[in-house]
Amino acid sequence: MTTPHAAPPSPPAYVEIDGAPAADPELLTTLMSGFGHFTAMQVRDGRVKGLGLHLERLDRSTRELFEEELPGDRVRELLAGAVAASGRRDCSARVYVYDGVRLLVVVREPAPDGLGAPQRLRSVDYLRPAAHIKHLGGFGQSYHREAAERAGYDEALLTSPNGDIAEGAVTNIAFWDGTSVVWPSAPHLTGITMSLLEPLLGSARRPVSLADLGGYRAAFVTNSRGIAPVSGIDMVDFAVDEDLMKRVYSAYESVEWDAL
Repeated sequence: MTTPHAAPPSPPAYVEIDGAPAADPELLTTLMSGFGHFTAMQVRDGRVKGLGLHLERLDRSTRELFEEELPGDRVRELLAGAVAASGRRDCSARVYVYDGVRLLVVVREPAPDGLGAPQRLRSVDYLRPAAHIKHLGGFGQSYHREAAERAGYDEALLTSPNGDIAEGAVTNIAFWDGTSVVWPSAPHLTGITMSLLEPLLGSARRPVSLADLGGYRAAFVTNSRGIAPVSGIDMVDFAVDEDLMKRVYSAYESVEWDAL
């Protein structure tokens, strides 16, 4: 009885970019897959707010998507090395994780410090798939955000078909009813800035719908680039509550920076 031979390994992918062969086609193919996750942060003088939350997010999502762990020490080493090599002590940084737990670190110019300019949002009927993961392949949210900007808005507000508010295309949103800060509880990504602010503001999560907007006095958005008041959603205007925004920003400023 003959023993079947193992199938020969498949030849590596061949990839050209603008007519020239890619230096590492297998790596490029992995990066082009669109399957993976990431975290984004601001770095100041080699330090990050909520670094432990970023490392926890990366490990948790890596275990869910790839069934492997991602040690925080490895992330810190690669991130610190990339920041140092970039020559920027202050920067915006992202850590991407792909199949095979291959890590890509991108370092760019820092976001401006301080509160952002007021933003006007346009609601759209769209929810991110697997919203709890900061995943790649965000065509839908990018499509709606670009469309909102072309229509004169600053950001898209993602909602369910019933009008339940979830999150912005690239932000979390919170509302102020005059007493409490409320984060919508529809499926969303719990951002790092949101996670840092939530306990400091004594805030709550509960359903918020477009039909409820008239019952709120103010709103603001948060993401890795900072915090900004909301001046309106669709045809509903919000006053910028200066006292609220000072309180929110002061809470964020009170968070200690962690060394890489």
